[in-house]
Amino acid sequence: SQNMERLLKKRQIRSQLVRECIAEFLGLYIIFGSGSAAQVITSKGTHGSYLTIQLGSIRYCFPLRTHDVCFLSGAHLNPVYSMTLCILGCHPWRKLPCYALSHLLGAFLGAATVYLQYYDAIQVFSGGQLSVAGPNATAGIFCSYPAEHLSFWGGLVDQVVTTAVFLLCCVALEDRRHGPLAEGLHPVLVGGLILTVGLSMGSNCGFPLNPARDLGPRLFTFIAGWGVEVFKAGGGWWWVPTVAPFVGGVLGTLTYELLIEAHHPDTSNEEQSPCQQLEAVELEELDLEEVVVDSGNNR
Repeated sequence: SQNMERLLKKRQIRSQLVRECIAEFLGLYIIFGSGSAAQVITSKGTHGSYLTIQLGSIRYCFPLRTHDVCFLSGAHLNPVYSMTLCILGCHPWRKLPCYALSHLLGAFLGAATVYLQYYDAIQVFSGGQLSVAGPNATAGIFCSYPAEHLSFWGGLVDQVVTTAVFLLCCVALEDRRHGPLAEGLHPVLVGGLILTVGLSMGSNCGFPLNPARDLGPRLFTFIAGWGVEVFKAGGGWWWVPTVAPFVGGVLGTLTYELLIEAHHPDTSNEEQSPCQQLEAVELEELDLEEVVVDSGNNR
């Protein structure tokens, strides 16, 4: 065990930013969402339903959001959330490109893993023809496409509104001045929020909410055999779930800040804003990490 401990210590990554990016990558890599969609689609609904896909979509809340990812990087797991924190001054802008790239890579490799796991099922279901539309379409396993009834502008509005509501609720959950949350309850509430959004706003285009979660798998399907149609389908739909969530995220966050946050009574040290709370948590985690490292070096 001592040899293993020494080996792990030698392989320990010293850069805090790199550790954060690895944590964010792992959080987006978790494949439960696409895996549940693959199971339902390729089995023609005999092994699951729309509800099971939504349940799979809350994948990263348990247990990663509670422990490892949250401790290392704050568990953003979405470049929209990272950007809104930067706008609010809660996260450094210099980290945003690194986080976004980690999210994109994690989602890309997660899609690749699901494809390998369900390769046989996808081939049998599609008859060997990987298609974006039609009764045997399988591209929807990995990323979102608009329903037949959805117009281009309808899809744009859908994504802006859905992401705005989601981010507004996320910021509200971070605001401890409404009352303290029991330890471990935050990820449960976030998971419930994602499930609620999926069940109430998912029929138009599958509520992507996360540009990296949509673009990463879309890039994978482009190179894995589905071809350029993944970008042409729906009248060039691909950029809507890539761009619109950023607009919705900013609107949702600013709405909360202007209508709720700005009207809180003057705060004391115990009643900090979400940004102040996040900064305090990050400082505590860094201090704890330094203590752990120092104690390890003194052994």
